[in-house]
Amino acid sequence: MDKRVYIIGGAQTDFSRNWSKEGKGVIALLKEVIDDGLKNINVTYHDIIELNKKGKVACFVGNFIAELYVNQGHLGALLTEVNPAFYGVPSARYEAACASGSVALDAAITKIKAEDYELVLVIGWELMKTVDAKTCGDFLGRAAFYQEEALGVEFPFPKLFGQLADESIIKYNIDEERYLDSLAKISVINYENAKRNPNAQTKKWFMSEGQAKARGTSTNSIIGGKLAISDCSQVTDGAAFVALASEKFVRDHYNSNKFPIVKGWGHRVAPMKFDTKLNESSNSKYILPWTRQAVLDAYERANLGVDDIDFFETHDCFTSSEYAAISAFGITEPGLEYEAVESGRIAFGGDKPINPSGGLIGCGHPVGASGVRMFLDLFKQVAGESEGYQLNKADNGLMLNIGGSATTNYVFIVGKE
Repeated sequence: MDKRVYIIGGAQTDFSRNWSKEGKGVIALLKEVIDDGLKNINVTYHDIIELNKKGKVACFVGNFIAELYVNQGHLGALLTEVNPAFYGVPSARYEAACASGSVALDAAITKIKAEDYELVLVIGWELMKTVDAKTCGDFLGRAAFYQEEALGVEFPFPKLFGQLADESIIKYNIDEERYLDSLAKISVINYENAKRNPNAQTKKWFMSEGQAKARGTSTNSIIGGKLAISDCSQVTDGAAFVALASEKFVRDHYNSNKFPIVKGWGHRVAPMKFDTKLNESSNSKYILPWTRQAVLDAYERANLGVDDIDFFETHDCFTSSEYAAISAFGITEPGLEYEAVESGRIAFGGDKPINPSGGLIGCGHPVGASGVRMFLDLFKQVAGESEGYQLNKADNGLMLNIGGSATTNYVFIVGKE
């Protein structure tokens, strides 16, 4: 019998903050999110010490490239600088570009199922505002094949996902204006959703459909191919914390076992270079077949289908990636994604809402934290704890977290037991 993995709580920093301007660094970031996370799950640092004596606790860290942003590696061991309670606790850093948080989650889930630990704390984080925008774009280029796709290219990822937009129009013979208008609607939905989320980066920002459609103007300049600023996720500082636990830990420490559980997962890796992806997928009806397969794997493991999923958190690093995700989830057939956008199905009040949190575009995208943050939002919705942005029906939620140009694809399904 497959062992249950429970999500018992977590925490997220306010993604609108600039930690460098506050004069704070990585230890302050980690201390705040871990303090808040432990308080949320009613576990103390003394409890961590006692659990570690019995070999029942571990900590996994998701982070992409702190070596460049803050000149720091060895990030699992860095937790010992947060609190002495972590002395001796097994801890390690996991990396897969923007899917780094999901790799840490995957490891945690696996360790609990294997009965190696009863409680695993997963912390995803990135401090990105330590450098200027162009340098940040260059750092992020390491998530692509740097020598061929990013070296010397200003803002390489907007250009790569601009190629995804171009290919979508060509592959499915979509009217260009209709496609771009759908991307504008996706942007607006994410900004609107973010206004409900107290931790969202853009909760006080403005975005109208008219502005999102006005690509190439002074208020919405083009940044990559056909994509403009409104189509892009944010440069963000932030951290997210999730606690995963075994059935025994839940039974021994809580009066209720009504915590959400991990129901399914999928993990597929596509060719590294984007041009190779396009060549390899030319005979598939999906523009990103590896992403679709990760979704199918998760459905199969959960014994669920798209009709069973009440909401989605997806990796909208750009509007073009969210557009492609609509068919990968099975909400529409490939090439008909605009139908779900135009009809309002993916809006907050639709039958298949995507990114009620605001997503990466609205909530923010501290790359190493995004997978953990999305997973936390699955938990919060299913548990009924999404302050200000709780959906009416949220029995099962699915998240898609990608690294690079949809190279690493991670999917998790969380739901009520």
